[in-house]
Amino acid sequence: MSRLTARQGLTAWDVAALRYAGSFLAVLPLLAWRGAPRVAPRRVPAVVGFAGLGFPVLAYAGYQFAPAAHGAVIMAAGLPVLAALFGMALGLGRIGPWRAASLAIVVAGCVLLGAATSGVYAGAWRGDALFLIAACSWSLYTVLVQRWRLPAIDATIVIGLGTAPIYLPVWWLFLPSGMASVPWSVILAQGLFHGVWAGTIAGILYTQAVASIGPGPTTMVGAVVPAIAAMVAWPLLGEVLPPLGIGAVLVVSAGMLLGVLRPDRRG
Repeated sequence: MSRLTARQGLTAWDVAALRYAGSFLAVLPLLAWRGAPRVAPRRVPAVVGFAGLGFPVLAYAGYQFAPAAHGAVIMAAGLPVLAALFGMALGLGRIGPWRAASLAIVVAGCVLLGAATSGVYAGAWRGDALFLIAACSWSLYTVLVQRWRLPAIDATIVIGLGTAPIYLPVWWLFLPSGMASVPWSVILAQGLFHGVWAGTIAGILYTQAVASIGPGPTTMVGAVVPAIAAMVAWPLLGEVLPPLGIGAVLVVSAGMLLGVLRPDRRG
């Protein structure tokens, strides 16, 4: 869906605006039901910055330059690697032999994908770099969820309420937009997907998963993402992967699946 917006006439800034507007509206019923979010005020800037602003904007911008398979592989593969490193740096765990092996396979697959498609999508490296920074931002949020024991619904409310007032005025006044030339059906579909589903429902489920089973297993569940995104992008977006690229996606998925099926008990 994020890659599709580049072909529908929406800019990355438009997609972010739809996400934040949709998420803001979606969390209002949660706010009325639950009341003020139970997140310490001093932690709100980090939550809003890493999860609310950093990850989505960087990811959407990346899809303007790189194909869907790149985004799926780099972000889904980068999350467990970066979350493990950040978690170890913060004293929340260690990287055991089995987990290290699975992470090494993931990294090898990402390098293979870059090599396989380097001459196919000109300038894709710019999107790849943005995807990597986006993964860093989301990984930091993932680790902080565990460290601070953030309640899923409360964290989602903070993100929904905190991002729209910051971003939407900047987008309206200064950022390029193609919204005026896009059909309302596209705007509504992207707003519902990015704002309600990705920004709110998936945000609650992800944060709850981190709180319940930890960052490592949660991020490793993304093993299915690269393969599904690459296969769906092929018929729907015409983004054909060369044989080596398909092999790279399978390598990344295998490495991530390895970490899910037999996580290292020592870290």
